[in-house]
Amino acid sequence: MEVAEVAAGMAATSLGNPEGRVLRRITKIKKILEADVASWAGSRVLVGGWVKTGREQGKGSFAFLEVNDGSCLANLQVIIEASTYPLAELVPTGTSVLVEGELKPPPEGVKQRIELKVDQVLEVGPVGEKYPLPKTRLTLENLRDFMHLRARTNTISAVARIRDELAHATHAFFRQNGFRYIHTPIITTSDCEGAGEMFQATVLFSQAEKLAKEIKENPLPTESDVEAAKHVVKEKGDIVAQLKSTKASKAEITAAVAELNKAKETASRLEERSKLKPGIPVKADGGFSFDSDFFKKPAFLTVSGQLQVETYACAVGSVYTFGPTFRAENSHTSRHLAEFWMVEPEMAFATLEDDMDYAEEYVKFMCQWLLDNSREDMEFMVKNYDKTAIERLKLVASTPFARVSYTEAVEILMGVTDKKFENKVEWGIDLASEHERYLTEVIFKKPVIVYNYPKGIKAFYMRLNDDQKTVAAMDVLVPKVGELVGGSQREERLEILKQRILDADLPLEIYEWYLDLRRYGTVKHSGFGLGFERMILFATGLDNIRDVIPFPRYPGRADL
Repeated sequence: MEVAEVAAGMAATSLGNPEGRVLRRITKIKKILEADVASWAGSRVLVGGWVKTGREQGKGSFAFLEVNDGSCLANLQVIIEASTYPLAELVPTGTSVLVEGELKPPPEGVKQRIELKVDQVLEVGPVGEKYPLPKTRLTLENLRDFMHLRARTNTISAVARIRDELAHATHAFFRQNGFRYIHTPIITTSDCEGAGEMFQATVLFSQAEKLAKEIKENPLPTESDVEAAKHVVKEKGDIVAQLKSTKASKAEITAAVAELNKAKETASRLEERSKLKPGIPVKADGGFSFDSDFFKKPAFLTVSGQLQVETYACAVGSVYTFGPTFRAENSHTSRHLAEFWMVEPEMAFATLEDDMDYAEEYVKFMCQWLLDNSREDMEFMVKNYDKTAIERLKLVASTPFARVSYTEAVEILMGVTDKKFENKVEWGIDLASEHERYLTEVIFKKPVIVYNYPKGIKAFYMRLNDDQKTVAAMDVLVPKVGELVGGSQREERLEILKQRILDADLPLEIYEWYLDLRRYGTVKHSGFGLGFERMILFATGLDNIRDVIPFPRYPGRADL
């Protein structure tokens, strides 16, 4: 079918369906601009978007609008005559329009390849006051103060499309490799990292606030109030006893018993209410009591879905989870967020070698995906932020990753003489970003996988190596960001895992379910986690992680 025929069908302003309802089909600007101009010319289309710039021409007889609908970076030039719609309502930046018209090639000598001659303006969302985003370029830092509008800028909309493509690539890669997508919980009672920097999920504070307000409006009963209620109960009881002793009528006794029961209920409620204490419930040892909390135990926002997704890896094989994770780390650096997304695959019957192979293939797949599907947005990043962004994607997509042990990496770094590191290099340290980037950018000049880390700097669930000093862990290091992926072969031996949990000063009882996976059909398995925002930083070349997530959360900021 010719593009023009497709366009005509896509642009139809009404489309019948079995229920007789009329549907409108909007054509995306990306679809128009990507196609051959000759095939679109003369087609009628319905376009909706926001005015980037608008200007009246011909002494107010017509106007040029640059309209963008977010489907791509480029705008569509729209021409509207004054006889079609009041131009003053259309030209302000930020105005939304839904227009219909005919696509035509522009006059020779102009940069546009095609333009839309509008003959119907169907909807207009006016800008009543001065548009908050100026036409002059705002810094990305300043844009964070306009969280609800920043997606209308070229940079943030480009990042959104790149992020979407990477999410699509993630699902495509794992689907092609036989993985199942598992939704792991956001609320958990397990600390995967053992770091303790978790957001607590509790209703204790709201309960305490509600109680304090209720007590203010309706003060608690005093001890004398309770005693008076008990005295009423005694009086009502004496009346019942007297009626029975005098053989009063059944009706009289029944009425008196009802009064007694009513007095008992009142006294019971008063006594129970008198025991209420404002504030958060506290145990005898001084710690918070969670008996009245929603889950009856401490619960948190997850820092990782890994432990939970392991339960499915040990049942259905290769799986992955992809969702938000949280860390209450009071960090203001350009590399940290309180809420971020993680991609976490887990493979049964897999060793550390398998883990490294999958991690390398996945990262390469995403880089190639962007080269194939996000060229316009990546070229924008090259022009405005990082001239090496596309070359970096090409390098990673096409180059085998280097692999060195942690011990070898430390020896290499200790031998460096042309640079003084801020963080001292010695065996046993957790490599800092400067060390990671030096290895990948200077020493190897390509991605590097470092494996077999000291057990003291890694999580309890990582498999202990035979040397008893290191664990079967690995990190994928890439230019620009350093660590992009962290993973390991998991500890499948029950007694060793028990001891590792205890050595980490974690309570054994809350991990009994995790230990059960080793008690009942244990299996060697491996997995890794990729910080999704770090992948976007690596791809785009942007410097601050707060600019690659739609709604960044960090200390002091949780807008919208």
